[in-house]
Amino acid sequence: MKRNVKMIIKHTLLLFAFVIGSLVSSSQTKNCWTSFQGNQALTGNANVTIKEPYKLLWSFKTTDIIKSSATLCDGNIFIGSNDGYLYSISKDGALNWKFNAETSIEATPLIIDDLVVFGSLEGVLFALNKDTGKEVWRYVTDGQISGSSNWVLGENNEKYILTGSYDFFLHCVNAKTGKVIWKYEADNYINGAPSILNNMTVFGGCDGFLYVLNPKTGQLKDTIDIGTYIASSAALKDNKAYFGNYDGIFYCANIKTKQIVWKQTASSIIGSPAVSDKYTIIGSQNKTVYCFDRLSGALAWKFKTLGKVDSSPVIANDRVVITSGDGRIYILDIETGKKVWDYEVGSPIFSSPAVVKDRIIIGAQDGRVYCFGSQ
Repeated sequence: MKRNVKMIIKHTLLLFAFVIGSLVSSSQTKNCWTSFQGNQALTGNANVTIKEPYKLLWSFKTTDIIKSSATLCDGNIFIGSNDGYLYSISKDGALNWKFNAETSIEATPLIIDDLVVFGSLEGVLFALNKDTGKEVWRYVTDGQISGSSNWVLGENNEKYILTGSYDFFLHCVNAKTGKVIWKYEADNYINGAPSILNNMTVFGGCDGFLYVLNPKTGQLKDTIDIGTYIASSAALKDNKAYFGNYDGIFYCANIKTKQIVWKQTASSIIGSPAVSDKYTIIGSQNKTVYCFDRLSGALAWKFKTLGKVDSSPVIANDRVVITSGDGRIYILDIETGKKVWDYEVGSPIFSSPAVVKDRIIIGAQDGRVYCFGSQ
């Protein structure tokens, strides 16, 4: 009897270690930025301390504009280009490999275990071996994929990939096989990435609704009517969703009670917010970055750039990293909004920054990937 109990405990501990190890292998660390906005809740938080000033370490040239944002882990960088290729670039700026998806890639690639997963504007979701670039599987939707994929731990500890498409569906597929698990149909295009927290996945649609689903089953839990289309992705914290719409209203919504906690007026919002315990920060097409008190919605500060801000900010402790259509990357003080550093690349930037220890990676409209390091 004691032997059986010991065996049960041993197997339980092994299973626990496996699950935790799997979660850590696909999550953000100081050296890894594995998904759009860095984590499943899309809060845009980098667990690093910014040490400005930064210097340009290298740039890598693709053959068309870059709208995709980068992800990276263990020194290897992954980013899509409108030239139709997904690129893997070393920490020194050398090409590891490139994969021809045959059409533009705007979505941020997702790194999960030994895979890199991304969608194309042809509506194809690809999974590649992240070390070799070899295709593992592909899954075809009926509309373009502009937003990034996310992942959740599903049944039997299998990992599921969630991806929105212009075919109106949020698709859930098995991460290992690419086989469909479930699909949920909205009433219009799904442009952003789904966010995941506390067994909920939240996404906005161009039909003007914010959807709340069970990510394991695809069962609808709730909808919140916003009234106009939501192009950005929602960030989740404490059962609240932070997001903007195309009419320029920025919302904090309680996804448990379906109540709008607060809202503020900006201008058309394409990007997604970064959220900390104290603040939520968002860019707008009126060339302004806004910082709101996360709980009350009161304006803490705003910062003016010289171009529209369609990218998503990243919070790194006491700093905010943001790019702009004016061709600059900015580092701001999170308490005051004052600029502490900037760098002009000379081409509009709509790619969001990937931030890890001692490195910031961005893509630009000149087709280059830029890597900055602290001096």
